[in-house]
Order: sequence, then structure tokens, then C-alpha cells
Amino acid sequence: MRHAAPRKEPGLMTSQPISVSDLREKARKRLPRFVFDYLDGGAGDETALSRSRQAFRETCLRPRVLINSATPASLSHRFLKRDWALPFGIAPVGLPGLVWPGADSAFAAAAEAAGAPFVTATPATAKLESMRKAAPSSAMFQLYVGASTEITEDLIARAEAAGYESLVVTADVARPGRRLRDLRNGFGLPLTYTPRLLADLVRHPVWSLATARSGMPLLANLADYARPGAGAETLAQLMSRQSSGRLDWQEFSRIRQRWSGALVLKGVLDPEDAMRARDAGADAVQISSHGGRQLDGAPAPLDALRKIRDIMPKDYPLALDGGVRTGEDILKALEAGADFVFLGRPFLYAIAALGPRGPGALFGMLAQELESAMAQTGRRSISEMRAG
Repeated sequence: MRHAAPRKEPGLMTSQPISVSDLREKARKRLPRFVFDYLDGGAGDETALSRSRQAFRETCLRPRVLINSATPASLSHRFLKRDWALPFGIAPVGLPGLVWPGADSAFAAAAEAAGAPFVTATPATAKLESMRKAAPSSAMFQLYVGASTEITEDLIARAEAAGYESLVVTADVARPGRRLRDLRNGFGLPLTYTPRLLADLVRHPVWSLATARSGMPLLANLADYARPGAGAETLAQLMSRQSSGRLDWQEFSRIRQRWSGALVLKGVLDPEDAMRARDAGADAVQISSHGGRQLDGAPAPLDALRKIRDIMPKDYPLALDGGVRTGEDILKALEAGADFVFLGRPFLYAIAALGPRGPGALFGMLAQELESAMAQTGRRSISEMRAG
């Protein structure tokens, strides 16, 4: 017997975003083009960016049936000798305050409330000290090893003094990425107010007014290293020098000797590099193509993860970021051998679309999607998956 389709009741339709793709579309409409392209774009023709997403699209989960899922699956998981309420967190992103004023603080608050990690970046728009205070049990610090040994050393010392327990060293910024959208838009700091840019700002009054009230964001962690009163241009030049080819295995070993907490090497895509990082003292390796923003010919992180997992000891922690957009994607990464998953762009879409409540809403959305996917595939806990 066929059942009639349920009748739609008045008032049940909602315009609220219900997926990351919805958040992205709302962010696109709300942000000036140069800001959205900065957030959304990748290197070159953006092949690496699309390849990362395609790897998830082409990966199928293995559904198992007749497994009692009357109670919710457990999403808690252990990573870097810490128990987390969720197996995913916020990846480091540059200039988050450009996307929405106060983004750094909103990310920290949301991660702390969710019991998930938040990695604040060297090119953040709030100081690393304030982020540690805002997320005392969640914050990690991401380090760019720049041309200046003095700045690099001072950033490490500041992170240590602030009480950070985990340092994430990014390895894939030997040169600045060539991002064609930014080049076509003439994007740089400070902004050059051309007629085209002014027209763009007028068409996006919500962002323009919010940014006017708070002021254009600065690279807060680098402000102490610029001359007094230095503006955005000087700080941007400082940040450019943080895209340095100076980081090598010898420097990484020095950082390992210097840093007593957990140390993660981020930006690894080759199995031999992963094994060498472990031997050099990395407590975990993060498989990442920098969101497809550095090398257009980079492999998909999900594909690289499988190859790296095959040669690494089963109990060695591997994290992944890049191309993750749904709870099912998180499950696919965990199934492929990741111990933890980080997301960057989706949290920027969320705050651009919904303001300060966006990151918390996204944590809830992804957790619900992940739990549902686990129920559909007969998974009852993350630890069970990793043990199996």
C-alpha cells in the first residue's frame, strides 16, 4: 500500500542553513567578493581544491545492519593524550577577522563549549595569549617558521608562557601560494579603495557596517614585531616573510628539543615524510594540502592519508584537514585511518553566514550528521572504529 506524501504545514519551511553548502551560499551573498574569494579560493586553477572534495565524493562508507542504535553513538575520542567530546575541531585559518569581526573569539568560545580543539594561527587577528584565555582547555597554537629566527623563537616562547600544551608546525609554506582569485581582485593589505572595491562594499552593507564599527583586522600576533604605529602594510610584509623556505628537518628537530609539549607537523602528504616526522619526534602528523591554497598539483589529503596510514604504526596519531564538508566526510576520514579531523573553511562560512553564533551551530550540525552516519553504518563509537 502506497502512503500519501505528508502534507506541508504552514510555517514549517525555514530559510536557516541546514548544511555547509547552505552556509557557503549565504556567506557568498553576505561577503564582498574580495573577502569571499580570499576565503573560498585556492591556488592556481583550484584543481587541488576540487580534488580534495572529489576524493570524499568518490569514497563510499560500508553500512552494517542489525546493530542496535537506539541510543546515540559515542563521539568522544582521545587525541594527543587528551579526551575530546568530538573527533573534529577547528583548523588554523589566516585573517579570520577579515571574514567577520571577532571571528577568533567566536571560534575559541564555540570550541571550548563543544569540547573540541581550536588551533589559532600565527596570522590570526587576535593575540595568541587572549585565545588561550578564551579557550583554556581547547586552544592549540599553529606556528609558521619564518625568515626571522628571533620572531619564530619569540612566538614559541609566548605560546609556552601562555600555557599552550600543543604546537602545530606548518610545513607547506616554503613560498606564498599563487591564488589567482586574490590576484585578479587586487587583494592585499592595506586595501586599495578603487571604484570597483567601493561598489562591492556598498552592495554588501552588513559586512561593511560590521567591519567599519570594529575596524579592519590586523595580524595581531605580529604587531609586537613591527615598529610602533605600523599599519596593515608593514604587518602584511612581516607575514609574507613568514612564508619561508627556512624550515627543514634540522630546524624541526631544534623545535622538538625546544618545545616540551605535544608537537604536530602539519602539511604532510608523502609517506616517507610522515615516517621521518615520527622519527624526528613529532607526536602526530597532520595530513593536509593547506586547503588547496599552496600547490595546485597536490594530492587529495584523503588519498594521501590512506597511503600514510598503511606504513605508519597503528597507534601513531594521524590528523587530517582538507575537503571535509559533512559529518559523513568526517566518518570517511576516520574510516580511512585518521585519528582526528580538522575543518577550516566550513567554520569561516558559518561565521560569515550567521555571525558569532555560526561556529557553535556548525559544531552541532556536524556532530548530528556524524552520529547519524555512524548509526546508519553500525558504528557505536570512534574508539571501536579505530580498534577494528
